[in-house]
Amino acid sequence: MGAFKVVLRNARVWRKYMVSSLVSNLGQPFLFLLAMGYGLGREIEVMEGMTYLQFIAPGLVASSVMYSAAFEATYGSYTRLSTQSTFEGILMTPITVGELALGEVLWGACKGFLSGIIMLASLPLFGLIPSVWVLFLLPILFAAGIMFAALGLLMTAIAGSYEFFNYFISLFITPLFLFSGIFFSLDTLPERTRWIVEILPLTPVVDLSRMLCYGRVGSELTLQAAVIVILAAGCTWLASIYLKKRLIQ
Repeated sequence: MGAFKVVLRNARVWRKYMVSSLVSNLGQPFLFLLAMGYGLGREIEVMEGMTYLQFIAPGLVASSVMYSAAFEATYGSYTRLSTQSTFEGILMTPITVGELALGEVLWGACKGFLSGIIMLASLPLFGLIPSVWVLFLLPILFAAGIMFAALGLLMTAIAGSYEFFNYFISLFITPLFLFSGIFFSLDTLPERTRWIVEILPLTPVVDLSRMLCYGRVGSELTLQAAVIVILAAGCTWLASIYLKKRLIQ
């Protein structure tokens, strides 16, 4: 399938700067885990039956997926689209625009998934031992990577320059990081505010990450997982449409 050829092509190029890429994508979640978990966490009482470090760690796993996938599908994809004209070269082959878009989304999801795996693997270093239920979190993280990569590619399709992504990161990605329940319990919010927070696309990923990391499986598991999959499929479809319009112009 053409989409997988796009993924393989991007992976071969990425190997040349793999270390610097991982450091930039994982730096913020690790620093927050240290500063908030070990620093501020000493001053915060038990939250939802967990220490503050236990509470925020799964959410930071989810956020690392979001950041890595979104950054790759914005700055990385825009470079291939505009600066390097890589997309034009790819489309000279039998690969279609739809396959190109899907390949870019899957590649962004792979990078997001890798970041999430590294964060999960590092939790024991902080004394946090995930439950065996964490295995069911892996497909959720990949689906979340697809969702945020697709949103990033959608922004790439309408961007006129790199500066456009400042709006996407500052007005969308950063608020998701701060207000999706990573650092505070949603139960403490007023009902109307909680409703707004619960419809943010990162919130179900954070909830499922926390739920499956510690084996606290709730009745909302299936619904939240379905929401993530539906959002991932819908965003990928939109990204494909807008990228086709961009490349036709």
